[in-house]
Amino acid sequence: MEYNDNSLSEVHESVDTTKTKGKFRKLFAFLGPAYLVSVGYMDPGNWATDIAGGSKYGYALIWVLLMSNLMAILLQSLSARLGIVRGRDLAQASRETYSKPINISLYFLAEIAIASCDLAEVLGMAIGLQLLFDIPLMWGVCITVLDTFLLLFLINYGIRRMEAFILGLVSIIGMAFLAEMILAKPSLAEISTGLIPSLPDESALYIAIAIIGATVMPHNLYLHSSLVQTRKFKRNPVEIRKAIRYNMFDSVIALNLAFFVNAAILILAASTFFKNGMYEVSEIQDAHNFLAPLLGSEFAPKLFAIALIAAGQSSTITGTLAGQIVMEGYLKLRIAPWIRRLLTRLLAIVPALIAIYYFGEAATGKLLILSQVILSLQLGFAVIPLIHFVSDKSKMKEFVIPMYVKVVSWLVAGTIVGLNVKLVIGQISTWLTTSENPLIIGLIVIPLIIAAGLLLLYITFRPLFKHKEKEVTPVHPIISSIKPELIQPYKRIAIAVDFSTSDHFNISNALAQGGKTADYVLIHIVESAGALFMKNEIRDYEFMTDVSNLNNYADELNATGYSVTIKIGYGNPKKSIPALVKEYNADLLVMGAHGHKGLKDFIFGTTVDAVRHGIDIPLLIVRK
Repeated sequence: MEYNDNSLSEVHESVDTTKTKGKFRKLFAFLGPAYLVSVGYMDPGNWATDIAGGSKYGYALIWVLLMSNLMAILLQSLSARLGIVRGRDLAQASRETYSKPINISLYFLAEIAIASCDLAEVLGMAIGLQLLFDIPLMWGVCITVLDTFLLLFLINYGIRRMEAFILGLVSIIGMAFLAEMILAKPSLAEISTGLIPSLPDESALYIAIAIIGATVMPHNLYLHSSLVQTRKFKRNPVEIRKAIRYNMFDSVIALNLAFFVNAAILILAASTFFKNGMYEVSEIQDAHNFLAPLLGSEFAPKLFAIALIAAGQSSTITGTLAGQIVMEGYLKLRIAPWIRRLLTRLLAIVPALIAIYYFGEAATGKLLILSQVILSLQLGFAVIPLIHFVSDKSKMKEFVIPMYVKVVSWLVAGTIVGLNVKLVIGQISTWLTTSENPLIIGLIVIPLIIAAGLLLLYITFRPLFKHKEKEVTPVHPIISSIKPELIQPYKRIAIAVDFSTSDHFNISNALAQGGKTADYVLIHIVESAGALFMKNEIRDYEFMTDVSNLNNYADELNATGYSVTIKIGYGNPKKSIPALVKEYNADLLVMGAHGHKGLKDFIFGTTVDAVRHGIDIPLLIVRK
């Protein structure tokens, strides 16, 4: 597809804030991007890690959630700043900074992170459907393919409506857990003890890292830097500073809501399972089943399942957007959104089906936690470039982050990378001592880990020693001056008609281009099954009616002084219209816009887009 260098070009600057008056209205106009980002902080992967942490360690890991939330607010604010100030998303900024091999490596790592996130959403949706409707998990996983097209509908209605839809799902999740908290009646005094940092044992580190990976997600950093660009504002220092401040409010509000949901899940697990000696509840299904007898309400598990479905559905939409941003940003490659969505979903469905088939439904909890650990391992490869980009004074100008923010950001990055290094070393040591074939680990796993480590070191230290950014090839050539040419008036104009109510409007626009000195041809394509196979030999009722209508058009126009002829085509308009235009030797083609969106585009196609690639003359598209 044709590449547009604007991030998420279909909604880029689609929300105009320049006409909004008053501080509160202006703030409201900017609110929204962080809510789309926040759903990634309360997806099914978070549920699994929070349930596992709460059931095994009670309230002891609440401090990890709080620390992760503070990290998230900081990193998402940096991501928003990058998009607002430089007008680039994280993937685009990386492409313009690093070499092609480095960018391809970072792209694959980002795709792994998105696939891991989507795996959690697939399993969460499938589990929710199973809990609510008793659908087998294998079937539930397959059903999740159907939601791949939901994004296509939403994005056609604009970013604000998509944000409203997501906010509705987030509200469902929040209200469901508020009700669960009322039923659970946790002790506030005991909850406060969980704010004191501690790790009860070695396995708590694994859960803590999974919580960090589930909370601070790498794909959200790409997503946020793009979504803030959906707001149109004046590009001057005062308005840029206001945009940064408004988006900071947006991030704080949305991510604290996500923190409430995550804390509620962990507290629910601690106050029900841990208190009743059920220390190994890591499966979402088990948590659902135990809620009714422990809380004494049949309503509790239903709320749990509904919230789970809402979490999975909302997260899958933002995951798709992140995938598009990453592919376009790193590779300058754009494919049809439905293909992109289907590929991402298949990458998640296949491992989910294999795990369920070989290990049974009981393995889903462990698979969910593993997916979040993988996300955490990818974090450094997104966080470190982000910190470098917003610290670059030559690019950020007066909006470069202050020194104290830079120091805190590097401490956060160091904490994330340090915890991951400790986990990786511990895991490899365990595999080497327990595996029956340690040679395989030594030949495959360890070299991959070393390569990832070298890549991490490169993106960390390269900007410190080489400040000159690589030359960026502009998407469009730089034009020094405009030299307009005198264009002769159009003499032969082709008009595509379909006998709809918009024909008179399209024809009027065409006549305005050439007046009574030009020659015109009215083109219509007969699309019946008979016309497809019989071509010009067809004489069915549709053909006869179309010829009659064309002649009526031509007779009326000729009677008023215009020179008009007609041409009939057969079968596929995408091929027939360009052929007739070339046959007539037209120097302008006038067509009406197709007037449909979303799924209809997918089913019926977009004739205008196909036709413009089949002709080498100007095309005037008329929309009434």
